[in-house]
Amino acid sequence: MISLFLAALACAGGPASGEVPQAAPPLVAGQAEAIFAAGCFWCSESDFEKVPGVIEVVSGYAGGRVENPKYAAVGTGATGHTEAVRVVYDPKKVTYDKLLDHFWHHVDPTDGSGQFCDRGNQYRPAIFPLDDAQRKAAEASIPVVAAQLGKPVAVKLETVGTFWVAEAYHQDFYKTNPAHYQRYRTGCGRDAKVDALWSGAVAR
Repeated sequence: MISLFLAALACAGGPASGEVPQAAPPLVAGQAEAIFAAGCFWCSESDFEKVPGVIEVVSGYAGGRVENPKYAAVGTGATGHTEAVRVVYDPKKVTYDKLLDHFWHHVDPTDGSGQFCDRGNQYRPAIFPLDDAQRKAAEASIPVVAAQLGKPVAVKLETVGTFWVAEAYHQDFYKTNPAHYQRYRTGCGRDAKVDALWSGAVAR
C-alpha cells in the first residue's frame, strides 16, 4: 500500500506522446547556462525560476547513453539519464556561484540514489559543469557543504554529454498543472526534508 501511495506521488505522468526530445538550442548572446540535477525536474524548474537573473529554466535529461531519450525510457533507469534542468541566466545579474548555492539548498546533498520520494538512477542528483570555471566552483563547494551539514556529500560531478529537452508536457508543469504539482511536492516531503537538513547546518 505504501509503495502504491509513493508511486502515485512520483514525478511522473502525462499524456502519451510521439514527441521526440531534442537537444537544447544555442544560447543568445549575453546569456550563460548551467545544468543541475536535483530530483524531479518539475520542482527544480520551479525553484530556479524564482532566482533573480534567471531567464529560463528547461526540464530535460542529462548524463545518459541514449540519443533522443523519451520520458518512459528514462524512467526505467536503463538509459543512464537523470532528470535535470538547464538554467539559462544573465551573468551580469546572477553568478554561477549563486546558482550553485541555490542548488545545494534545494536538494538533499547526502542522498545519491534518488531524491526524496523519487528513487533510482534517473533521479540521482548531479552537477554538470560546462567549463573549467564551473567545475572548479562546483568542486570547491562540495567540502564546504559537507562541513556545513556534518555529513558526506553524495552528489557527483558528471559530464553532461547532450542535454535533451524533455517533452512539452513537463515544461512549466508547476504552472500548467498547479494542483497536481503541489500535491506531489507536498506529499513527496521535499521541502520538509530540505528545511530539516539546512536548519541544523553550520554557518560558514
